[in-house]
Amino acid sequence: MLKIVIFIHIISATIWTGGHLILALTFLPKALRNNDFKIIESFETRYERIGIPSLFILVITGIYMTTIYAPDLFTFDFENHFIKHILIKLGLLLCTICLALHARFVLIPKQKLKPLAYHIIAVTITSVLFVLVGFSLRSGGIFNP
Repeated sequence: MLKIVIFIHIISATIWTGGHLILALTFLPKALRNNDFKIIESFETRYERIGIPSLFILVITGIYMTTIYAPDLFTFDFENHFIKHILIKLGLLLCTICLALHARFVLIPKQKLKPLAYHIIAVTITSVLFVLVGFSLRSGGIFNP
């Protein structure tokens, strides 16, 4: 069961991170060049159908894996390899949620393209960091001395 959950988690991470890389590297430059908010809006409308469910699946599978690998997570023992990485991932999730809420309720309704561009870049970097931390957790740790 755990291996299936890990596989589903990886597929969801691929969808989430890949979508943001495509947005940041292809659609965003074109939108900025043309000063056209609709380009971002069009991508988001199509991507959200698969991106948001992928994020929810990431959270659910992440919680499940946490109960297995770090059931004592809230001891905040940064010497524990799993706890350290999971807490970093929780911090990244909090950043993602804050950026998404600010974009959804402030920037998108006002169609502020340049500030939204910074959000897109920040969420893309955050999603790549999620992958890096996940890789570190599974590979023995790039954050270990």
